[in-house]
Amino acid sequence: MKKKIYLSSPHMGGNEINYINKAFYANWIAPLGPNVTQFEISLEDYLGVGNHVSALSSGTAAIHLALILLDVGKDDEVLCQSMTFSASANPIVYQGATPVFIDSERETWNMCPDLLETAILDRQAKGKKPKAIVAVHLYGMPYKVEELRTISEKYDIPIIEDSAEALGSSYKGKKCGTFGDISVLSFNGNKIITTSGGGALVSKNLDQKNKSIFLATQARDQAPYYQHSEIGYNYRLSNISAGIGCGQMEVLDSHVALRRKMNLFYQKLFSDIEEINVFVEPTDELYSNHWLSCITFASTKPGFNPDGLRSALLKENIESRPLWKPMHLQPIFNETPFYGNGVSEKLFETGLCLPSGSNLDDEERHRILVAVTMYLKERRNG
Repeated sequence: MKKKIYLSSPHMGGNEINYINKAFYANWIAPLGPNVTQFEISLEDYLGVGNHVSALSSGTAAIHLALILLDVGKDDEVLCQSMTFSASANPIVYQGATPVFIDSERETWNMCPDLLETAILDRQAKGKKPKAIVAVHLYGMPYKVEELRTISEKYDIPIIEDSAEALGSSYKGKKCGTFGDISVLSFNGNKIITTSGGGALVSKNLDQKNKSIFLATQARDQAPYYQHSEIGYNYRLSNISAGIGCGQMEVLDSHVALRRKMNLFYQKLFSDIEEINVFVEPTDELYSNHWLSCITFASTKPGFNPDGLRSALLKENIESRPLWKPMHLQPIFNETPFYGNGVSEKLFETGLCLPSGSNLDDEERHRILVAVTMYLKERRNG
């Protein structure tokens, strides 16, 4: 069987092992230590002055702590992008709150500002002012930052910026991960850079950073014995994992450039295929890391549709994946409030994520090209 081409696999730079070895030699194995501190400083330097980072065990943990820091609790409502991975929404339920899902707009595939305002007004009319907004940079594409911020300030509802897929992306030259009242990053194995599993919370407020670390280390009070006045969590990143992150930060920019190169590869591959569009920035103000390169079909004709291409690639041991199934279509959320326009459902029906890793080589790109070309040829001849 041919070697598998993954959708998005880890890509090591080479220096990660040196940070790990230092941790072993110094016996810094616990979820604290110099690698954790250095990783946080590296992220703060990358995001820019005024951003305070706490390294955590996952992006999901970061969203959960962000909700706690914003005082989201039982019976509250939180506005959340529907087209996203479930980790954007699940922590809302952890807190006993209710997600209210908002559909996408067509340009960036992210939260629609018009529907967001409609939802806020309707929830307020029902006597439930939402406590927060969870907005996502889907597949690395920045959401409509200024429009959402205007609405956030107008109604005094803070934004949790889910930048799990968007480290290295920017809007008007400013880094994603810096636009929220609290922002979230992910370093899962399939992300732009990885710590094998991990995430981070980003805040403009140093007290919030310190509180997030306190909560992430079981909320232990300052005492010579173990005393707890609040519920805490085991959410801190380990020093070993942070060592991987330190090495990965050294190659972040090159990984972004390679992901963008893969997107250009697909733009060229599908340039003469009118029925297929490659997802790209709608304007020069947006700069996507193209964490995943995605395409949409103009229609879903029998034999010529996303699942047909996915199956053809699978036969060549090439991984691809449907777009995120919107949260309002998930069985677990079937009774949850939703404000929609049909955009996310259409994208789910017509879209496909293609192999996008920064470690794909020319031979693997050629295999993808041949497999796609053969599929298109067979469909047209058929």
